[in-house]
Amino acid sequence: MKHGKNYLNSIKEIDIGKVYDPAEAMKNVVATAKAKFDETIELHVRLGVDPRQADQQVRGTVVLPNGTGKKIKVLVIAKGDKADIAEKAGADIVGAEEIIAKIQNENFLDFDVCITSPDMMGQMGKVARILGPKGLMPSPKSGTVTTDIAKAVKDTKAGKVEYRVDKTAIIHCPIGKKSFGDEKLLENFNALMEAIVKAKPAAAKGTYIRSITAVSTMGPGIKVNYRI
Repeated sequence: MKHGKNYLNSIKEIDIGKVYDPAEAMKNVVATAKAKFDETIELHVRLGVDPRQADQQVRGTVVLPNGTGKKIKVLVIAKGDKADIAEKAGADIVGAEEIIAKIQNENFLDFDVCITSPDMMGQMGKVARILGPKGLMPSPKSGTVTTDIAKAVKDTKAGKVEYRVDKTAIIHCPIGKKSFGDEKLLENFNALMEAIVKAKPAAAKGTYIRSITAVSTMGPGIKVNYRI
């Protein structure tokens, strides 16, 4: 694989084989993000779980104290008072059957998060095959099927992120932007890691946190040490 000049220069600034403490890792991931745009900073956390087992799934949400740096477009599917509450809470799009029909017939996907009230879930099955593969299908586990619409909208706008282990036992999750600086990124890092540790399945054996890598959009991976 060929890398660009910025990447090759960034590699020279770090010790690839070293596992850095979180504070130093955040400083390095900011310093090595040399692209001309505001790069996203992500964590890749490899866990000691078997994702094939139902009792070893790791999934949840956490509100990052400094947000994600991304403007989130929220769709709420609800009726009556719940729809009014969603609008007052700051939802970008609010609707019911007409929005479901638009998703089904026009493949409407101009939103980042879909929140719905429990009474609408029966109709959401019509668009599950469209929203599911995109990661947009509302779910009680992610807090996007809820009776407290206002809180769900406000938390999402404030920087709530969902983390979920994939089939290779890795969680991939953004923790902010380069422009946040290392201190705010460290606060977000700690919030996410605390949530992941709390979500440890009882069935998981051995070392739970196998490895952590912080990386910017165009930069090299920085290995991070995290003590439970």
